[in-house]
Amino acid sequence: GFCFGVRRALEMMEEAACKQGPMASLGSIVHNRQVVEQLRRQGVEMITDPAEAEGRPVAITAHGVGREVMEEMRRRGIRVVDTTCPIVSRSQQWAKRLTEEGFAVIVFGDPNHREVRGVLGWTGGKGLAIPDEACLDSLPRDLPSRMAVLSQTTETGPRFASFVKRLLESHIDRVSELRVINTLCNATSSQQTAAQELARRVDLMIVIGGRDSANTRHLADVGRQEEVETYHVESATEIEPEWVNGRRSIGVTAG
Repeated sequence: GFCFGVRRALEMMEEAACKQGPMASLGSIVHNRQVVEQLRRQGVEMITDPAEAEGRPVAITAHGVGREVMEEMRRRGIRVVDTTCPIVSRSQQWAKRLTEEGFAVIVFGDPNHREVRGVLGWTGGKGLAIPDEACLDSLPRDLPSRMAVLSQTTETGPRFASFVKRLLESHIDRVSELRVINTLCNATSSQQTAAQELARRVDLMIVIGGRDSANTRHLADVGRQEEVETYHVESATEIEPEWVNGRRSIGVTAG
């Protein structure tokens, strides 16, 4: 199900809507259409730009935002409900600190993911996101020799470790100092481990969650890596009868 950060954000947003009335969420709070619709009925409208606030309080989602977005909201006098996940906040603080110390900040993760964009927003344009270790071959030549590596919180431990190893092996001649900050979410890692153990005991895996959810996609990947037939669905209505007919054991998990 939802991780601690998302559950916390949902609770904070529902409480704020109850106490303060109609409000807005800067982006979707969670990659789950049913939950987004439920929040809309409670008076929470999703917006994509602070300019759309129209006098309402605005919630920052668990994914967080960059410094420029935060400063714009303050300039506009917007009442901010900050539901940024504490683990993501820690990543942002590290990105800011390491940039100020002169490190090139590299975030292992999806460059288009809101969490990653938000973390990079605290590097003053000096950080970069790399989604896969294969992309390290085209690492910009003008990066400082002091490098720091963070990870998108929903990444897997083995992938992050492999990425760091490849970075050092491929660019040892360019790296004078390397800092590795473990910004992985322990709860997410535990969920992935549980999914792996489940996949080893069943002959079909069904993973429930939004298709835009990085966490849910990683859970589905875990099943496939264990060579178990795996389906990623958003709701029970998507499950086809032929998927489950004749199966001895079925594993179900949610992101």
